[in-house]
Order: sequence, then C-alpha cells, then structure tokens
Amino acid sequence: MLFNMMKPFLGLFLFVSAMVATAQTGRFQQAVDYKMDVQMDVKTNQFTGTQKLKYTNNSPDTLSRVFYHLYFNAFQPGSMMDVRSRTISDPDKRVGERISHLKPDEIGYLHAKSLKMDGKAVSFKEVETILEVQLAEPILPNSSVTFEMEFEGQVPIQIRRSGRDNAEGVRYSMAQWYPKMANYDEQGWHANPYIGREFYGIWGDFDVKITIDKTYVLGGTGYVKNANEVGHGYEDQGDKTAPAKGETLTWHFVAPKVHDFMWAADPKFKHDRMEMKNGVTVHHLYIPGEKTSEQWEKLKDYTPKAIEFFSKNFGQYPYQQFSVIQGGDGGMEYDMSTLITGERPLNSLVGVMVHELAHSWFRGVLATNEALYPWMDEGFTSFASSRAMSAIFQPSANPDRGSYAGYYRLAKSGFEEPLSTHADHYHLNSSYSAASYSKGAVFLAQLGYVIGDEARDRAMLRYFDTWKFRHPNDNDLIRIMEKESGLELDWYKEYFVYTTKTINYGIKEVAASGSNTIITLERIGLMPMPVDLVVTYTDGSSEMIYLPLAMMRGEKPAEKGMPARIHTEAWPWTNLTKTLVLAHDLKSIKSVEIDPSKRMADTYLENNKVEF
Repeated sequence: MLFNMMKPFLGLFLFVSAMVATAQTGRFQQAVDYKMDVQMDVKTNQFTGTQKLKYTNNSPDTLSRVFYHLYFNAFQPGSMMDVRSRTISDPDKRVGERISHLKPDEIGYLHAKSLKMDGKAVSFKEVETILEVQLAEPILPNSSVTFEMEFEGQVPIQIRRSGRDNAEGVRYSMAQWYPKMANYDEQGWHANPYIGREFYGIWGDFDVKITIDKTYVLGGTGYVKNANEVGHGYEDQGDKTAPAKGETLTWHFVAPKVHDFMWAADPKFKHDRMEMKNGVTVHHLYIPGEKTSEQWEKLKDYTPKAIEFFSKNFGQYPYQQFSVIQGGDGGMEYDMSTLITGERPLNSLVGVMVHELAHSWFRGVLATNEALYPWMDEGFTSFASSRAMSAIFQPSANPDRGSYAGYYRLAKSGFEEPLSTHADHYHLNSSYSAASYSKGAVFLAQLGYVIGDEARDRAMLRYFDTWKFRHPNDNDLIRIMEKESGLELDWYKEYFVYTTKTINYGIKEVAASGSNTIITLERIGLMPMPVDLVVTYTDGSSEMIYLPLAMMRGEKPAEKGMPARIHTEAWPWTNLTKTLVLAHDLKSIKSVEIDPSKRMADTYLENNKVEF
C-alpha cells in the first residue's frame, strides 16, 4: 500500500532527475560582451588598455575559476612555442629558431595589471600564454558577471600570424592581441597553451576603441562607427563626428556576434571600398607598389564573386562587411576579415583570399573547435575554396585533385595520424597539414561518392543553417548527412576520422563462363566502402553494378552523368571478396573498372581497372 501511494512521487522524482541529467549533459553556449579602450604607441610598439567584459555562464556548472589567453607571451625565448619549434623535426620555416633570438624590444608580451569581478579584486597568475584566475565568489549557472581589467602589451616582430613590421613592410598585424576569455563548453575549459596552431572562442559582441598615430589607416573585424571622423575611405558609414585634432586618432569599431577581433594598421595603406548588391561592404587595404597595385586592383573583382559563391553553396554570409588586408605572414582568417601577404601573382592572391574567406563559414560562423577538429575547418575550407576557384577564376574538371594527392602521400608516408588527433599534438607539422587540409577535404569529396554529390551538397547547406553559431562537432555533421541521405554513416566517420585504415579495392578476376562473365572483386585495404563498378562494352555503351555496404542500410540514388545501373547488391564488410555474374559474353566487354569517378580514396589504383 505504501509503495502504491509513493508511485506518483517516484514518477515525479524520476522525471525531474531525467530533466536535470539532460541539462547537465546538454549543449550550451557561453556568452561574452567586450568593451576595450586601447592606446598604441607606434614609437615603442607598446600598448595599454582597459577591458570590461560581461561574461554569462549559460552552463549548468558553477565556475570557481576562469582562464584568459595571453597569446603574445608565446613570442619570448624559452616559450612553449619556441621550444616546440626548435625540437620538432619539421619546423615551420617562418618560426624556426627566430623566437629564441628575439631581443627585449622585439619580443611579444601581454600582461594583466589588475583584474576585478563585479568590482572586487580577484587573484590571478600568469602561466605563459594562460592567465589563471581564482574567483573570490563563484559564477553560478545562468548568471552574468562583469570583469574589469587593465592590461599592457608589446607587439612582437612578425613571426607567426601576429606582429609588427612583416616582410612586406606592414607595420601592425594585430591578431590574438588582447586578453581573451577561454571557452568553457560541455567538455570543460579549453585553456590550451599557444604553440602556434588553432583557436577556439566564445561568440559575443565587441566594442573596441583604438587610439593611434593619426597618420595610420586601420581595418579589420567589425564596423567603423566614427567613419567621418577617421576618414581614409570609411566616410558615410558611421556617425557625423567632426574630424579629430591632435597627433592621435581614436578608431571606434563594433562587431556583433563574433568570437575574435583582429585589426591591422599602416600609414601607407590604400583603402578601396565597394558595396555589393546584397548589402555587404567589401574593403581592401594594401600598400601600393610595383608588386601590389595591379594585382590588388584586379582582386576587387573576385572577392565579391567569392562571397556570392559561398553564400549560395554553403550558407548565407551573416555579416555586412568583409575586409581583405595586406599583412601577416601568409594567409590567416579572422571574423569579418583576413590578413594575407600581398606581393603575389594574381592566381596566388585570389587563391589565398578565397581560402581565407571560406574560413568565414567553417571557422567563423560554424566555429567547430579547431584544436579538436582542425580537419572540419581547414579541410572543409579547402573543399569549398577549390570549388570557388573553379567557379570564379579558373575552371577545373577535378577541383579535388590536389587534396586527394596530398592524402595519398600522407597515407603512404608512414607518418599518418588519425584525424581525431588534437591539432597541437601531431608529431609532425607535415602530418598535421596533410591530415587537416587534404584528408579533411577528401572526407567531404568522398562523402559525395558514398551518398551522392547532390545529397552531400544539400546536406552542407542544411548543416550550416542547423549549426551556425553553435560549435558543431563531427557527430553533428554526420547526423545531418544521415538525415539528408537516409543512409547510416557512422561507419564512415569512425573509419576515416578515428583510424588510419586505408581503402584498397581490386578486380581479382574477370573470366568467361559460357555466355556469361564472372567478375570477382576483393577488398584488400582495411576500410570498407561501397563500390561503383562500371562495365564498358566494345560498342561504346556502359553499365554500372552498384554494391553498397550492407551496414549503410540503403543506397545512394542514381547520379547524373553516371551509367545506368543494371544490378544492386549489398556487400557485407566482413566478406573480403564478392563474385558477380554478368549476363554478357566476355568478348563483348572492353573494360571493367572500380569507381571511374575517382572519388573513392583508393590508395592503390593499379588494380581498379581491367581492359581487354
């Protein structure tokens, strides 16, 4: 009787417990709102600033500590970046031993001078590129606090991404320059020390004022709010403040819903501005000269075309401006902007712009954790930018050719590590690059082979619309692909991402059997795949035998431009061979070929085709 009386209460308890468990294990987004006021001394290359940061804890956890990134501290002799560069067997040539030789006025540093939370001082400790903050009072779930900081920094000589006086003479490339709150998500804090690889941040709003010598022209993330005051081609985009007097000028930028803020400055910058029909303003800032002017003038035709291509094929660009700025040490993406070295031939200039712009979708708006999933940023960006270059610059019958070649070299090198390896922890720089850029691009290109290019392309748009501003992971992506294709694809992710097992299918035998032909296929590699087998006849006609994996639980639709299917039969991955009976005389067959589209990343193609 007592048990029966308690049953309603027990049911309520189990329901509430389930709700609590869901909240504790669910996804959430922290939020930040930065207000910064910075003074730059162009003679000493040092700056001071104040930062007011509203931090909202949307997690179910109580936070007793927080962490800030202090990236500039990496550019000091003996830093983790310095040691890593001097001990890895294939260092980035831009870094090498350069950090170890920096003089006191050439190093980078970023220090917090004071820090308060809700008006009360908190204790903090600088541990190289991370500021560890012990809170006097915890930050409760679903609550907001305000941090106020005074900080100072010195801009390092240009070595990697950030810095001053780069090889092309750009004074300031100000990336990763401010104390940046580390992200906290369902996996906990991501306070990784900076050794020169990838980034992960929190979306928020930035209100940044930069006071600098009035001869300097600035550009970067966000919208210039006092455009008429600063001039230099930004007029009529902001308020009507009168031009400032004195030796310095304060630039006022605002950037909504971004997770980083970059700016660049040089007194020699030329600023070109254009308005797209969709309302996006495109800025180009570069130093005019024999090695730049002609090509940067032509670049203006391609940036809007690239924005239109990516918006149509990968999701609508959500901001109202994008800036392409000469600076940095190669090409690097930032919110609403990019830094690229500018003394390039046109094909290189367009290529690097397109690649860094494509990051606006995968690093900027989707913002997968680059450190954990670099292939979902660099690889998908490479996939997208190759298609954009083919569409707007130079048509290519196979835009993925370079990515497949890079992956094949990696797979045969003996140094491949799984795509699931943390970006910082790859043993070789070359292995990291080939995996993240090449194999990451092949992941998507080959997925078109598995589910069909049309389904894959629809899924990419659905992926963007579903997961924009939400930090998706690899499972989020594969679930979208499953929903769009109707196929089970967990096996594909598990093999291609979490292992280094390779694909190798071969035609073992083609033999006559009366008026029929017997075809025997074999799986030699350790990764199973569906097989498109195309038979071409002596009269020039072709037919396809389609062999999906049994564990796909379905089949891709017939694809445009491919031969008609005459037979479909599932192939269990446990079976190393597959025998097929073709109702054609062997004498009528010209060739039998596995995947003539070359989208399957078969690492040994020599056994994929038999000709008669």
